[in-house]
Amino acid sequence: MKKLLCLAAVAAVTLGQSFTTQAADISLSVGQTGDSTMTYRLGLQSNWDASWWQTSTGRLTGYWDAGYTYWVGDDTASNNSLSFAPVFVYEFAGESVKPYVEAGIGVAAFSSTELEDNKLGSSFQFEDRIGFGLRFAGGHEIGVRAIHYSNAGLTTPNDGVESYAIHYRMPL
Repeated sequence: MKKLLCLAAVAAVTLGQSFTTQAADISLSVGQTGDSTMTYRLGLQSNWDASWWQTSTGRLTGYWDAGYTYWVGDDTASNNSLSFAPVFVYEFAGESVKPYVEAGIGVAAFSSTELEDNKLGSSFQFEDRIGFGLRFAGGHEIGVRAIHYSNAGLTTPNDGVESYAIHYRMPL
């Protein structure tokens, strides 16, 4: 738990500097793993001020994402994780609705190294994500996301775990 608190402090300081210049968004998601473990995630996002390859089709941009996830399953009482990731987003052009696809790689810390039948090997995990959804005028967003957690073979075992979730994002 001390590791999670230290990671949370580092993420808060890093995000705090980013959020001082721009508005933050909050996201809520609910999902499930292949082992029927439910995931409930609360996230905080800060959009980048950068935009690349802007054309009439769309643009590439991104955001910083920090999240807390509560994992609850049949075999384990619970698990908690904190994560931080840069996320790239390709946002398609549109008036009031803009479809998008996203991908990112970040880091996460789990409170326990076991989750259902998965042995994570260490509290430290990498977080890989891919998703898609719709952004609406006013800053609201709905989408679907797949997130994979693994320690990339740094320790054994390295079973890893995936969460498939729907999310809703809104401006603060």
